[in-house]
Amino acid sequence: MRPTFRAMQVASRSISRSKSTSFIGLGRMGYQMAYNLFSKKYAQASDSQFVVCDANPETAHTFCASFSTQYPSANISFVETPEQAAILSSNIITMLPSSPQVKSVYNGSIIPTLQKLHGESPQETFCIDSTTLDVDVARTVASDVSKAGATMIDAPVSGGVAGAMAGTLSFLVGGTEESFKMAFPILSLMGQRIIHCGPSGSGLAAKICNNLVLGVEQIVVAEAMLLGQRLGLDPAVLASVINSSTGGCWASSVNNPVPFSLPGKSPPCERDYDGGFATSLMLKDMGLASNVAEKEGTPLPLGTAARDIYATIVEKQPELSTKDFSSVYRYLEQRVEK
Repeated sequence: MRPTFRAMQVASRSISRSKSTSFIGLGRMGYQMAYNLFSKKYAQASDSQFVVCDANPETAHTFCASFSTQYPSANISFVETPEQAAILSSNIITMLPSSPQVKSVYNGSIIPTLQKLHGESPQETFCIDSTTLDVDVARTVASDVSKAGATMIDAPVSGGVAGAMAGTLSFLVGGTEESFKMAFPILSLMGQRIIHCGPSGSGLAAKICNNLVLGVEQIVVAEAMLLGQRLGLDPAVLASVINSSTGGCWASSVNNPVPFSLPGKSPPCERDYDGGFATSLMLKDMGLASNVAEKEGTPLPLGTAARDIYATIVEKQPELSTKDFSSVYRYLEQRVEK
């Protein structure tokens, strides 16, 4: 039976809501981010309460079981809905797929819950959303959260799954200077670079521009690696040249799409392109860039072409949609003339 709001409210009084942190969204990135956040926060304050929530309850259960194994005395639990998470915690971090999920979680659950809590909870709620989504949607949701008496920032990340695991992410923050200062000690438990980009929505604007560059670069790196091999170059030699020359970029030096081209490193291509940033998510980000560029009247010739390539991959080779987006190399490789 699903707990009522009143029952959850009574239960929440048995702990300090101000010492409780909820993490909603345990995908590839969120799972690792939450693990870093909770483990480091627990090391700082053993009386902290941790709550996780995911659209797939089994994922949340697995997270709790794994965390409890490593930290047996930690106070961690999972809930079925964002509403329950908002009742139990004053700090709420969300890492969701895109705009529709953010609107659903906040407007459909968290904000109505905050309106019920308003006046009864002495601790102001602080929401951090690390989803990459439409800038206008983010600003609207943040405004609605503010009207409900709480504070919200947008804090999308850069650094990929590897950065999430290592706790070396960059957070691009949009919000007031005061809210940035509030977020810094929380975000620093999950990342190394915390950058204040400006008012609400600015973090997302920066993230969309960054991923626009990344999406285009990953395609051209795949093209260059294919061409170089056709010209008789060893992939490791070519990668070394690119990475020490003017063509150097993350898409080549860290996420090179050719297996064994980066000695001593293990990019997704060496795991059958598993465990990285999904092609479908890169398509989403390229779409966000294309949409906002159209609204702003900004030309995007390379971005539009890259978006169309990712869209074709997802349509024609759906098995690559969940693979790391460097699998664009595999798509192009299959089109090399024999």
